[in-house]
Amino acid sequence: MYLNYGTGTLGGTVTKSWPPGSTLIARLMNLTGGYLNHYGDYSTAQIAAGLNYTYGGWANNNSFSDLENTKLIVQFGNNPAETRMSGGGLIHHLMESKARSNAKMIMIDPRYNDTAGGREDQWVPIRPGTDTALVAAIAHVLITENMVDQAFLDTYCVGYDEKTLPASAPANSDYKSYILGRGEDGIEKTPAWASPITGIPVDIIVKLAREIGQAKPCAIFQGWGLQRTANGEIASRAIAMLALLTGNVGINGGGTGARESDYNIPFVRFPIPENPVKTAISMFLWTDAIVRGPEMTATRDGVRGKDKLDVPIKFIWNYAGNCLINQHSDINRTHDILQDDSACEMIVVIDNHMTSSAKYADIVLPDLTTSEQADFCMDTKAANMPYFIFADKAIEPQFEARGIYEICTELAKRLGVEEAFTEGRDQEGWLRHLYKLTRDNDPSLPDYETVRKLGIVKRNDPNGHYVAYKAFRDDPQANPLSTPSGKIEIYSERLATIAQEWELPEGDVIHPLPVHVSTAEGWDDPMRSKYPLQLTGFHYKARCHSTYGNVDIIKEAARQEMWINRWMPKNAGSKTAI
Repeated sequence: MYLNYGTGTLGGTVTKSWPPGSTLIARLMNLTGGYLNHYGDYSTAQIAAGLNYTYGGWANNNSFSDLENTKLIVQFGNNPAETRMSGGGLIHHLMESKARSNAKMIMIDPRYNDTAGGREDQWVPIRPGTDTALVAAIAHVLITENMVDQAFLDTYCVGYDEKTLPASAPANSDYKSYILGRGEDGIEKTPAWASPITGIPVDIIVKLAREIGQAKPCAIFQGWGLQRTANGEIASRAIAMLALLTGNVGINGGGTGARESDYNIPFVRFPIPENPVKTAISMFLWTDAIVRGPEMTATRDGVRGKDKLDVPIKFIWNYAGNCLINQHSDINRTHDILQDDSACEMIVVIDNHMTSSAKYADIVLPDLTTSEQADFCMDTKAANMPYFIFADKAIEPQFEARGIYEICTELAKRLGVEEAFTEGRDQEGWLRHLYKLTRDNDPSLPDYETVRKLGIVKRNDPNGHYVAYKAFRDDPQANPLSTPSGKIEIYSERLATIAQEWELPEGDVIHPLPVHVSTAEGWDDPMRSKYPLQLTGFHYKARCHSTYGNVDIIKEAARQEMWINRWMPKNAGSKTAI
């Protein structure tokens, strides 16, 4: 039994659909024996995995509001003007803070995106998938021109040079040796080496490196696009190196090299019993777990909690998500797998629309919309101003639809765990209970009835701005990270072990250092001689995957377009004038 990925109600409390392990379906399943879990998500699978080995856990960054304290902003593929359009205000905070600090903003992106849009001070176009080479060349300039923060690297990091290299690591396997050509590949990562890879002139690389090294402080950010490539874990770790080399982690105006973060209002969430089943697969491999489950292993397929899967997936819960078909890759293959009733024998979809995924269900349970039930909408924030919404019921439930809490309660009754599931509360009772616990932790919050009347509660960060890892920077002994060493791990012993033990497909790389690696169908792929154009995708602002793609007024506002580089090579074979 498997709970599929679903992000239809990200901000809900009772109605929460992501992560699946925090949903009411998970609560019900855990009370009745458990289910096959998954890890990762479609948006951030590689950056979450990669930076976990650097910082330990999900890697945060400073809030955009803190940019009022910086001297330089460098964005690698980060485009909040298009990817964060939902009213959170991040682009507002970015531009307002930039104006207050008068900081220069450099955008590094293959495409001139909307966040640039005349607001940037410099756009550095780069070949897709070559960010690791650019970072290595910048690091070379920082090291050879003595612009690294050696004291920070010695105190807070593992593996920058031989002084902090773990005892298990071979000689010359530190990051500095790799950059200077003393590592295993013997290549010095100079700007002249990186220029033909990235397509960026040598003088621009050198100037960029000096600006990053001399700006005190400097804020480095990365979007989620560049980690959505082959070997994207390494790319995400590489960009973080610029923040580490310059000692900008844990200070105002600095950052970590991850994506921007925000201050949150701590809210007590729905309690989920522990899953008795400890096995988990990557969220992307659920179709494989249907067709070849018992063949999937820990060292080849990333199975966690066991050496291998014992049985294939036979039952799928799909709540408030469209990943059965719409958001998953290789739709034709997925369609064939889901059509075979002898493979996955039961699919239950709970949703309030007949989605593409719902069409593959054996049973569809119609869910309520947000207008038909009350819930707290959490995880709403923008930089240093978090807020939560009481989304009250606006209309009575229509037709035969029922809310997820009622659906699960009825199932719990039939499975003999109703009392354990409900704990004697209905949905309204749970909302009041969870808010009371939240208010016990923060008595300054208004009472329940006042919140219901107000509809929204806003806060400002009491510290002014969110600064990631400030406590660690202030006192690393008292506030260690959750990495094995308690420090920032430039060299990861865990990754060194995985690299030795795992069976990897050709082209996949796991490395203890954030090294430069090629990507599938990248600039140096041999197929380039036959197919000179490289096709990449970007986050289209008018829809989420194909959701909202059928709304005419949105299609008029933002047409679906293909962008073609005006410097396309003459031998590319295009007959279209550029």
